Amino acid sequence: MNRKVSVMMGLVIVASLVLAACQPATPAPAVPIRLQLQWVAQSQFAGYYAAVAEGYFTEEGLDVTLLEGAPDITPQQVCANAGAEFCLAWVPKALQSREQGADLVNISQVFQRSGTLEVSFASKGIDSVEDLKGRRVGVWDFGNEHEVFAALRKFGIDPENASDVTIKIQPFDMTLLLTDEIDAAEAMTYNEYAQVLEQVNPATGELYKPEDLHVINFNDVGTAMLQDAVWTTESWLSQPGNEDIAVKFLRASYKGWIFCRDNFDTCVQHVLAAGPTLGESHMRWQLNEINKLIWPSPNGIGMMDKALFDQTVAIALEGKVLTQAPDTGAFRTDLSAKALEGLSGDTKGAGFTPITVELQPGGE
Repeated sequence: MNRKVSVMMGLVIVASLVLAACQPATPAPAVPIRLQLQWVAQSQFAGYYAAVAEGYFTEEGLDVTLLEGAPDITPQQVCANAGAEFCLAWVPKALQSREQGADLVNISQVFQRSGTLEVSFASKGIDSVEDLKGRRVGVWDFGNEHEVFAALRKFGIDPENASDVTIKIQPFDMTLLLTDEIDAAEAMTYNEYAQVLEQVNPATGELYKPEDLHVINFNDVGTAMLQDAVWTTESWLSQPGNEDIAVKFLRASYKGWIFCRDNFDTCVQHVLAAGPTLGESHMRWQLNEINKLIWPSPNGIGMMDKALFDQTVAIALEGKVLTQAPDTGAFRTDLSAKALEGLSGDTKGAGFTPITVELQPGGE
């Protein structure tokens, strides 16, 4: 090979190397992640829908699929059976599954307070837990009844003694209350309570108003239990790189919830785009109430309130949901703390103020 050809080939090689160096690096493929929700699309999960729609998961290199729930789906068991990397579940239910052998761990306590109420019509004169004695009290089963039962026991009413109180298992709606088959009904602030306010009061021809109802809030009674939390499994976290993935997932989720706090109307539109079964005014009501359950988060969104965890465990033990207190590995805060370190802006929401939502007939 002559000198001229050799020099030319060298220049070509150098140019190729320079060109390659100038080319943008091929991005790593997004990591597929599944989140099992507790129910169908609704504002209860708005932060995750917002994180998808606003690209927060994508920014973290994650391709997140939100799996809707159904009556026959137990989210924590989906996680335990490797059907999803993350799931949302109430704390006592997941702790019960953990006690039964599932290696579940709470990595983010998103809801800082309970959304459970016992609702009655004002005409019934039920102003306190004591007033439930001798009444027909509706509850959900499947582990949803424990806050109510603990409140009854706290005031000397035995839920297992029919002479003290008549317990009725109700469907996940307010039909039995509206048809006067029960005197009080279990309800969530963000869902079933609004379902009553969306109905026409036959006495007035207008929608029921809050003053037509009496509510017992278990946060006030002292028997509230922690609810929506992000769970995964210890076995999944133990695999190389998965703790980093969990931090990225939480960081993007927190961005979604902060977005829903600060961009209410757009967040509702993201939820509506997911196809909820109930209408826009109901989704607006629900997001407003969900925001109240999250904000303020005194230690930062997702961080566990140890006192409320201990209260949840105590009630779970009293109600025989658990046979023994969970070990210290039942929850961890380090992943959430790392996720918060990567966030700017207000992660505590100390100044959060809810809005006023006007419900429409049927929640439309």
